[in-house]
Amino acid sequence: MTLRLGTAALALAFAGGCAALDPNDTTPSSTPPPASNQPTQVATSERGVIPVGQELDVRLQNRLTSETAEVEQRFEATTVVDLMQGSTVLVPAGSTVRGVVSDVEAAGRVDRAGELALTFDRLTIGNRNYEIKAMPTQAFESGGIRDEARTVGAGGAVGAIVGGIIGGLQGALIGAAVGAGGVIAATEGSDVVLPAGTVIRMRMDAPVEIR
Repeated sequence: MTLRLGTAALALAFAGGCAALDPNDTTPSSTPPPASNQPTQVATSERGVIPVGQELDVRLQNRLTSETAEVEQRFEATTVVDLMQGSTVLVPAGSTVRGVVSDVEAAGRVDRAGELALTFDRLTIGNRNYEIKAMPTQAFESGGIRDEARTVGAGGAVGAIVGGIIGGLQGALIGAAVGAGGVIAATEGSDVVLPAGTVIRMRMDAPVEIR
């Protein structure tokens, strides 16, 4: 079944190793992922709880593409930085997050864009597993200094450039919002391609108590 994006959704296009925003969309870019040496503070005072709405940046361990992905296909990602509550680490960097392909539509030969819907359902910290409900809200990719220079040179045609460095990746990070229901869409006639190493910002849709 073809997935439809809301009017507020932005398209992701991964072409030539870069992700691009729809140049016709004027939605402003969100905050870039934190630098690798800057932990994230949890947005709640309730001890040991990751609240609804909390965002975490995770790095894909597997390549995903709408061309070959299947519904219910599982994949893994790891957290980029520590999630802190005061001086306490709730979720250490490198913790495993399991994701699931909830829907997929391959690109058509002429004008049908590829679409990929992702959800996240499990967080593993050490030897403990926590059931979670989370969806992607943004995706970031860095192709290094050469890609950064090429992208900046292209100007507004590729969308906003989001500054920062994640976990040792060099260069600018290109950010774009994801559509309703965790849908990532490519441009017309293209498939969504998320290389291993892509950083996805996910939002918690249910609270999680960390023991």
